[in-house]
Amino acid sequence: MGNTSGDDKILGYNDVVLRRSDLEILKAPNFLNDRVIEFYLSYLATVHTSPTISLIPPSIAFWISNCPDAESLKEFMKPFRLRDIDLLILPVNDNLDVELAEGGLHWSLLVYYREANSFFHHDSLMGVNRFNAKQLFKAVSPFVSNGDAAYRECSDTPQQKNGYDCGVYVLAIAKVVCQWFSSGGMKNRDELWFTDVKETVPELVTYLREDILVLIKRLMSEKSASK
Repeated sequence: MGNTSGDDKILGYNDVVLRRSDLEILKAPNFLNDRVIEFYLSYLATVHTSPTISLIPPSIAFWISNCPDAESLKEFMKPFRLRDIDLLILPVNDNLDVELAEGGLHWSLLVYYREANSFFHHDSLMGVNRFNAKQLFKAVSPFVSNGDAAYRECSDTPQQKNGYDCGVYVLAIAKVVCQWFSSGGMKNRDELWFTDVKETVPELVTYLREDILVLIKRLMSEKSASK
C-alpha cells in the first residue's frame, strides 16, 4: 500500500473537496477549518432543500464582508438572489487579513430571517466576533431587504467550554436553525429558534464531531461502492 498524506483527497461532495487532514481536525482539540464547515453546511443544504434557504460557504461570506469595491460586490451577489431567500445562514470569521487564506481564530454565525427582517448573531465566546458580524451584516443587508433589516446580538447563545469548539457550535446552531425553519418556523410556532438553540446545542456539540466523521466515512464508502 502506498504512503498516505494529509493532503490526499478523500471525498468530493458537491463543490467541497475534503482531504485526509480534515478527518484529523475533527478529533478534538482542534479548530475547525473552512473546508469542514463548508462541507457540513453543504450537507445541511441537501437535507433542507427549500429553495428559500441559503447556507453561504465561509470563503464567500468572508469575501462579501471584505470586498473593497461596491460595484464588484453588487455584480457578485446577483446570482444569489437573496431577496428570494427567507433564511440566510452565514459563518463569520475574525480574520482581518484579506491576504491570508483560512486565517482567523474564531467562528460565529449570522442568521437572517425574512419574516422578522432581522439578522441574528450567535457567538459562543461572549460576542468577541461582534465587529466582524456587524461588518458582514452591513455588507449583505442591502441585498436581502431595502436596507432596513435589524441586527441583534443573541446574548443567550450557549457558550463554549474551551478554546477550540467555536466551529462546532456554528455547525450545531446552523443545524438547529435549519430544523426549526423546515418544521414550519414561525408559521407553526410563536417564537424564533432561540429556545431550541439554548436547549439543544450544548448536547449536540458533544457528539457533532463524531457525527460528521461518521457522515464523511459513510459518503466515502458509498462513493467507493458506486465505482
